[in-house]
Amino acid sequence: MPTTKIFSPTTATISLSALAYNLAQIRRCLAPGCDLLAVVKANAYGHGAVEVTRTLVQLGVSGVAVVSVEEGLMLRQAGINAPIIVLGPLFPEQVPAMIAQQLTPVIGDAGVVPALAAAAQATSLSYPVHVNVDTGMGRLGLPPGEVRSLIDSPHFRGALQLEGLMTHLADTDGPSSDFTDRQLRIFRQVLGQLDEAGVTVPIIHAANSAAIVRYPGAHFSLVRPGIMLYGYHTLPDTVPAPTLKPVLTLTTTIAQVRTLPRGGSVSYNCSFTATRPSRIAVLPIGYADGYSRRLSNRGMVLIQGRRVPIVGLICMDMMMVDITDLPYASPGEEVVLIGRQGDEAITADDLAELAGTIPYEILCGIGPRIPRIYQSD
Repeated sequence: MPTTKIFSPTTATISLSALAYNLAQIRRCLAPGCDLLAVVKANAYGHGAVEVTRTLVQLGVSGVAVVSVEEGLMLRQAGINAPIIVLGPLFPEQVPAMIAQQLTPVIGDAGVVPALAAAAQATSLSYPVHVNVDTGMGRLGLPPGEVRSLIDSPHFRGALQLEGLMTHLADTDGPSSDFTDRQLRIFRQVLGQLDEAGVTVPIIHAANSAAIVRYPGAHFSLVRPGIMLYGYHTLPDTVPAPTLKPVLTLTTTIAQVRTLPRGGSVSYNCSFTATRPSRIAVLPIGYADGYSRRLSNRGMVLIQGRRVPIVGLICMDMMMVDITDLPYASPGEEVVLIGRQGDEAITADDLAELAGTIPYEILCGIGPRIPRIYQSD
């Protein structure tokens, strides 16, 4: 049966041109020969991993990074053949699928190495892996003192091939550089130990988005940009940041306009009471779509190029805004929740500040039932 195209009142529009622009800005920070591993985990931070990855591969990134085998398999099933590195934990039960789809694991726990080596041995492959050194993140990764013994083990004498060594920097956007300097010092000590042992590491990577800008010495042979690809950063105000373009615009449509008398209330628990006769617009988007309930009675949206307030508690599937000062706003009219309309703009940074979180969470939270529409100039 032919697919029926259905109008969706709420959409996330992804500008692939803005993505390309941000990638170019990141490349300007790098020395010649330093490659990029684009981070597309969490559905490319809510932007749609398949289309974003296709675009980034066309733009010449050396590979992409995901957090799980499942994310990597989704990209392979979409026909993406570029190198895919899995940053997250690997379980023995996932090893056959990982090898069958030629995903590159990051070893952060020596316990999975025997299963990985056995599976690679069965295919007569010398399988490439990366090793994660925990230099202070306290999450995944081998203690620095255990890296050389792992690489000296029999598993790395045939079945497994050391392709890369990495660490994860924990405080690159903090006010002080002390902790990052300490992490990089530990990481370089591990690299020095491997070099003394005659171990060649083809790919070395540590820098996330903030470190790309702030710590050029952390670039090594590869960097891992994430949030900056999508138009945002968390650098402190003291650090000059590159000019970036937000990639995602989130819009919805006025579903209904209601008249509320003075003293009337809106939504659950009567958290908003009108102090004047009011016009209330109902919008078909709620916290099930990833629009945070913490923005209830605090957030703003754009209608006719003006900011209007969210009133009442945000519901699972709907929210309400006060359009009393927009007498001609009517059902079917566009509403911008993230993006620009006229001379006004609302960013994921703005929403994050109101919700007490970070732009990562705002973007990643945009749910799968909101269609992504991709545009390129």
